[in-house]
Amino acid sequence: MTRTFPLGQVVITANAEQVLNPISVVRAIARHQSCDWGECCDEDRKTNDDAVQNGDRTFSVYRDSNDTKFWIITESDRSVTTVLLPEDY
Repeated sequence: MTRTFPLGQVVITANAEQVLNPISVVRAIARHQSCDWGECCDEDRKTNDDAVQNGDRTFSVYRDSNDTKFWIITESDRSVTTVLLPEDY
């Protein structure tokens, strides 16, 4: 069985929208929702796995087709998921 969790409203920062490949973003959002945390370290993966069960914030790291690193963060109340570049944080 595939694990998933609610994303709430999905938003992207203006900077990330200008820089990132849109297809890569859509694919990464699907991965994030299915608990594939991308390039997170083992400790962050465990934290995310626990967060899905406990209702805490989740954080994933991906790269688009141009090798630009970006993050996806879903807030603990699952009201919003944000796609952003590290410098947007």
